[in-house]
Amino acid sequence: MTMDSPRNQNGAVGVRRTVTSILISVGALVLSLVVVSLFAFSSPSTSSQFGYLISADKLIVPRVVSDKSDNDTQKEIPNLSNEGTPSENVIQEVVIPNQTDKNEPGLNESSNEIKDTVTKNGESGSDGTLNESPLDSKEASPEGELSEKYDLGTCDLYHGKWVYNEMGPLYTNNSCPVITQMQNCQGNGRPDKGYENWRWQPSKCQLPRLDPRKFLELMRGKTLAFVGDSVARNQMESLLCILWQVEAPKNRGNKRMQKWFFRSTSTSIVRIWSSWLVHHTPDPIGPAPQGIDKVFLDVPDETFMEFIPAFSVLVLSSGHWFAKKSAYVINGTVVGGQLWWPKDAGEMRVNNVEAFGISVETVLTSLANDPKFTGLAIVRSYSPDHYEGGAWNTGGSCTGKVEPVTEVVRSGFTDTMYSKQIGGFKKAVEKANGKARLKFMDITEPFGLRPDGHPGPYRSLDPNKKTKRGPNGEPPPQDCLHWCMPGPIDTWNEMLFEEIRREFETGKG
Repeated sequence: MTMDSPRNQNGAVGVRRTVTSILISVGALVLSLVVVSLFAFSSPSTSSQFGYLISADKLIVPRVVSDKSDNDTQKEIPNLSNEGTPSENVIQEVVIPNQTDKNEPGLNESSNEIKDTVTKNGESGSDGTLNESPLDSKEASPEGELSEKYDLGTCDLYHGKWVYNEMGPLYTNNSCPVITQMQNCQGNGRPDKGYENWRWQPSKCQLPRLDPRKFLELMRGKTLAFVGDSVARNQMESLLCILWQVEAPKNRGNKRMQKWFFRSTSTSIVRIWSSWLVHHTPDPIGPAPQGIDKVFLDVPDETFMEFIPAFSVLVLSSGHWFAKKSAYVINGTVVGGQLWWPKDAGEMRVNNVEAFGISVETVLTSLANDPKFTGLAIVRSYSPDHYEGGAWNTGGSCTGKVEPVTEVVRSGFTDTMYSKQIGGFKKAVEKANGKARLKFMDITEPFGLRPDGHPGPYRSLDPNKKTKRGPNGEPPPQDCLHWCMPGPIDTWNEMLFEEIRREFETGKG
């Protein structure tokens, strides 16, 4: 029998040891890959960890990163523009087109319908975009989360979502002495308060909570004027309430204007009434008799135009008075009317929505070309009302609305008014050759989602006022046009502050 030499035996042992080492290494590598794979698939995506979701190359939805369990999922009422198509596994959202709402007060408008463009449960909308239902619970939005991620000087403020915020309003009905009683919803007995806590969250940046001291400093030595109808008064009072929390202003108003002066920064807040923003008179003209308002669509209203050299910022509000009975005049000739037109006068050339667009163009063109006005003119877009089931005088109602909605009842009238206003603005911009700056503050879309923000039946202190529907379902008398204070209208002034800041500080307006 032949025996291996010790040398041969040692070689065999070495080979066996090498093979064993290789097998152990391979096994360890396989085990590591398995562990890493399990960790990767169980962890959230990188994009959601950083607080926003990406589809293709566009940001779709900013979100609040929360460590809460599924039971504490936060509530969002989105209102998104067409900024990309979300993937199927992103945060749930509702895509809502430009929304507007019910009929103008005083106008019998029958073309009210729900636009079925919002789909749920992952179904595809008419444009092929995947629309999903909103989340189920309430969300608290931290201040400044996105401020370092995006340029606040250029971000679109008017596309985003309503987010619940436990911080509450910037003031209370008890801390502001200038609230018109009809908008003092809590003082008038409204039982719910949640409508005060929803804040607007733009899609790509944070809308800062309005700091009254910063506002006054920004407007140091300047005058801010609100000109227009009762909705302009509503917004002015909201701003006064916010500023009042740090300084009580001096009342320096007179019969022609309201004026409040903040001594610390020599800032003036002014309000001038102008129903249509253009000249009007009750005097008879042609076939239009005495008593009917004659609205001169080609002549700006002199009640505020004479004061424009003193205004640093001018905020314009109009539209709702074009639902009132009136006659329209161009070049001294009656060309149309609202709720009035003689049978023997032939075909009407200008109706009320066309008149609105013409008036916007007239006023802005005059401002933009007046050498005496070198300030900033901001057109606040048409404020949507929420008279559901009818007009203000035909049974329309917003009773029982307690939070933002995700689907908007559309109104052909409001849609058209909004379109005519934008058209008038664009024409004025094309004609502008002066030093004034024109801006469009587009609140119509986000505020179409806030039927909860109106006084409804809580319009007075009357302890016997009706707040419930009658035995036949008829709604109580109510206001679904103006806005509760505090309430959603305070967001208008946060948007206003940001627009002014951009113009004065960054030049990116």
